[in-house]
Amino acid sequence: MNQITASASKLARTLTFDDNALLSILLGDHDRNLARIEQRLGVRLACRGNRVSITGETHRVEAAEIALSTLYHRLMRGETIGVADVDAAARLADPAAEPRLPLSDLPAIRTRKGVVGPRSPGQTAYINLLSGHEMVFAIGPAGTGKTYLAVAQAVAMLGSGRVDRIVLSRPAVEAGERLGFMPGDMKEKVDPYLRPLYDALQDLMPGDQMTRRMTAGEIEIAPLAFMRGRTLSHAFVILDEAQNTTPVQMKMFLTRMGEGTHMVVTGDLSQVDLPAGTRSGLADALETLEGVSGIGVARFAVNDVVRHPLVARIVEAYDQRAYAAEERQREQ
Repeated sequence: MNQITASASKLARTLTFDDNALLSILLGDHDRNLARIEQRLGVRLACRGNRVSITGETHRVEAAEIALSTLYHRLMRGETIGVADVDAAARLADPAAEPRLPLSDLPAIRTRKGVVGPRSPGQTAYINLLSGHEMVFAIGPAGTGKTYLAVAQAVAMLGSGRVDRIVLSRPAVEAGERLGFMPGDMKEKVDPYLRPLYDALQDLMPGDQMTRRMTAGEIEIAPLAFMRGRTLSHAFVILDEAQNTTPVQMKMFLTRMGEGTHMVVTGDLSQVDLPAGTRSGLADALETLEGVSGIGVARFAVNDVVRHPLVARIVEAYDQRAYAAEERQREQ
């Protein structure tokens, strides 16, 4: 039962939890989970016995209650929670979060290794786009889950038989796409550039299944430079680091799309590694295609970064410096 005490602008609410063992897990070692929720939502939390009191501005108290209740119900269902889950619950319950959905109604991607749910408002919108569009562009800073969620959707669709294979592609800018000069076979040449995609696959798919599917060609490595002239049908195709494509390469890639195929293009326009003066194919595609029927665009912001909180502050610091430099150029 909840107890509520209100003042002019403050609210005090007490939550009572029936299972002390689950409550101990919810609190975390030395109450570290409570401390994280306090920091993220700007409230005061205190636990006595099986009760947790929440004090703060009304909308923040309500957000903290939602976060705590969501995490507790996950534990009741036998799920585990970690630091990332606590941060995600607080981020999604934040009154400033958009889009605002009840946490029980959030979309999810279901793979054989478990359910992958959103950990930020931007991820919520992205998962909805992945399920409702055949072509999706995901734009934003590092650490926002653009690639991971795309791979999760690909694994889910392959596992359910909605596609016959997964095709992974990434421009090898550092090698100038001239992979023939690099030692080893094709897989060895492109592995360093596709490592993030492999890591996501390994996290989302049992290792023996991943090896078997790669051997059978159901998971294919397709360097961007070697996709010309192909038609990809009944496949889930991911182009990662797309900011490092040229407009010609991007058009070539997008027009490989065949019957029953889903495409996801991910990139960060603040990290273009192309030669000076070369226009990014990702920027060109967005300018040309945004608004075209059937194409979805997910835009992530700093508050969608779901890695270590320091990553968000690093991204924000670089963004601020770039903005200041642009302002100085305008003034000159």
